[in-house]
Amino acid sequence: MNDKLIVAKNLTHSFGETLFQDLNIELEANKSIAIVGVSGSGKTTLLHILAGFIKPNSGQVFHFGIDFASRNLKQIEEFRKKNIGMIFQSHYLFKGFSARENLEVAEIIAKKKIDFQILEKLGISNLLDEKVTKLSGGQQQRFSIARILTKQPNIIFADEPTGNLDRKSADEVVEIIFNYIKDKNRGLVLVTHDEKLASKCDNIIRL
Repeated sequence: MNDKLIVAKNLTHSFGETLFQDLNIELEANKSIAIVGVSGSGKTTLLHILAGFIKPNSGQVFHFGIDFASRNLKQIEEFRKKNIGMIFQSHYLFKGFSARENLEVAEIIAKKKIDFQILEKLGISNLLDEKVTKLSGGQQQRFSIARILTKQPNIIFADEPTGNLDRKSADEVVEIIFNYIKDKNRGLVLVTHDEKLASKCDNIIRL
């Protein structure tokens, strides 16, 4: 795998007014980047541009040395399925399913087995047969993160991943995500208002 997971060149984007201009960003394997700034500064927009969900007004984003814009729709879908994991503040679990069934969907899509050690570390291994709607917000967020880690993505994009968790739970979840990045030689880009969390990352982008 290319050590340069992401290379972004001269990114400029605006919604009415310019959010950022001529940004150059690199994410290497085994590294993490935090995007911080006040509300409305473009943090989530930049995250989505780096993940390939939004096209910048100008500039290029390369994943593993390939210009994302050069891929067709089928190639983009295949790339995302194999390489990208998205963690949001809202968990986006399938509400009609049990926690186990939510993980099994990820297992089928990614063709990877559920890592029960991750479930134990997240403190949710005893909740697999509960309906998602019966779980607390924090428990749902933990299952959402477990679902992403089951996929074993090469790059994790996280938008306020601990926003619904108390400090103790947030610290535990962050440790698991960072350990995954280090153990698997992957990369992480996260948006956060939490300066303590941002300080754990290798690089910080302030908007």
